[in-house]
Amino acid sequence: MNGVKHLGNLVGSQLPADLFARYQRARGHEVLFLCATDEHGTPAELAAAKAGMPVADYCAEMHETQARLARGFHLSFDHFGRSSNPQNHKLTQHFAGVLAERGLIREVSEKQMYSAVDGRYLPDRYIEGTCPECGFQDARGDQCDNCTKQLDPVDLISPRSVISGSTDLEMRETKHLYLCQSQIKDEIESWIDSKVDWPVLTTSIAKKWLHDGDGLQDRGISRDLDWGIPIRRGDEDWPGMEDKVFYVWFDAPIEYIACAQEWVDAGKGDDWARWWRTDRGADDVTYTQFMGKDNVPFHTLTFPSTIQGSGEPWKLVDYIKSFNYLNYDGGQFSTSRGRGVFMDQALEILPADYWRWWLLSHAPENSDAEFTWENFQVSVNKDLADVLGNFVSRVTKFCRSKFGEVVPKRSDMGEQEVKLISDLTQRIREYETRMEEYEIRKAAGALRAAWMLGNEYLQAAAPWSTFKIDPEKAATQISVALNLIRLYAVISSPFIPEASGRLFKVLKTEDDSWPDDVAAALYALPQDHVFEVPDVIFRKITDDERMEWQVRFMGQNG
Repeated sequence: MNGVKHLGNLVGSQLPADLFARYQRARGHEVLFLCATDEHGTPAELAAAKAGMPVADYCAEMHETQARLARGFHLSFDHFGRSSNPQNHKLTQHFAGVLAERGLIREVSEKQMYSAVDGRYLPDRYIEGTCPECGFQDARGDQCDNCTKQLDPVDLISPRSVISGSTDLEMRETKHLYLCQSQIKDEIESWIDSKVDWPVLTTSIAKKWLHDGDGLQDRGISRDLDWGIPIRRGDEDWPGMEDKVFYVWFDAPIEYIACAQEWVDAGKGDDWARWWRTDRGADDVTYTQFMGKDNVPFHTLTFPSTIQGSGEPWKLVDYIKSFNYLNYDGGQFSTSRGRGVFMDQALEILPADYWRWWLLSHAPENSDAEFTWENFQVSVNKDLADVLGNFVSRVTKFCRSKFGEVVPKRSDMGEQEVKLISDLTQRIREYETRMEEYEIRKAAGALRAAWMLGNEYLQAAAPWSTFKIDPEKAATQISVALNLIRLYAVISSPFIPEASGRLFKVLKTEDDSWPDDVAAALYALPQDHVFEVPDVIFRKITDDERMEWQVRFMGQNG
């Protein structure tokens, strides 16, 4: 909640989650796709202070901004919640009370950084310094974004206040709450070990935190802040904690559950508990999370410790799809330097599907990836304009010129059509397998290959030549090709929903049935079914545009 997200943020969580949700819906599954703004903690306070706004007003404004941008990118949330909502306050305080009753929260008197210049204790994210592990100079007091090592502010070399930049810091006594993760380490480790199908990136980070140094440590879950969820034990006060709030990484994941309650309270659903409580049917739910690698420790260790430690029948995540970083054109995205493309800027210059396609087909799954304008231009022009867009244009325009804007009468399919069906079936089954295995880049590759089969068929069949000697055969070829456009609209909708929706409108059909039987799918549009010839589905990015954008988004100092 510290500003508009950049493309790296988008591809690290929300966009692949939307892809997966759309795919599962397309396959006929019931889906509850939840997301929320995590509004507490120091990032929100610091961003609000920079904007000169009360933090509550800033968070409300940013929630609306992020909701608008999510709609712009066609993110199909069933509900987009807020961790500052009453549902999350109540549930977070409930978990704290239950964990305390079970002896899994302890009070600790400790020394914490205090800034005389700022006149306050400095929670971890209010302190930056050099990471003792990797030497990164802008490590935060809770974690190094460069090497992901969990830190305490006292670990930092040359610590400084984020508020004032002051290095006049001293340690003072204060009291805080700790979640006793060490007591349930064995349970957490057994649970992680059971997830043999998880990505190596996810499990390797989790196990590193489990075994590095002294192993899984108890985690502070309170902060000396004004903005956040007040510390209570359920409905009861917590003596000595009156001026403190829960740590954002304690309450933010709990919002996943509370968000489902918000979904019901907003009148969008009727039973949140069947998604979250195993005593209410959640054992039948497949629960998947999508996140950047820097968030993995909190979702594999801290949040599961909260869930398992409660002793209550809450649903644990089944699969965590984690991502490496997307870098920008030889460096990193930077909000402060205006370097890189942010979500609002992206939508100003091109429709969402252009970005969705490139980001998903280049998702940083197995290693860090890099956005370059040259690669973006080539991929969009080749995949979207030359392959998919060109196929739609050629088929519909040729049909209009020879048969009118209706699906022509077809005769029996020949060898070319039989081969097309066989090849297409293979590609679609591969696409389905890759999607079920969360292999996003490979799924995009299989989808692209399916698009290419249409162009290959058109080249081989050459209906413009066939028409001169056998109009009936040409009619069959074009009928197949028109039905292929509908098939592409269906299978492409998780990746490029706006373009897919446009194809359905062009074809004047609402039949979005999945092509389980490809041969049958190529008969979905009957003879004489009316369609219209579309304008350009995907226009090409020019060299001038690419160069202009490259300069525009390079940021200060290049």
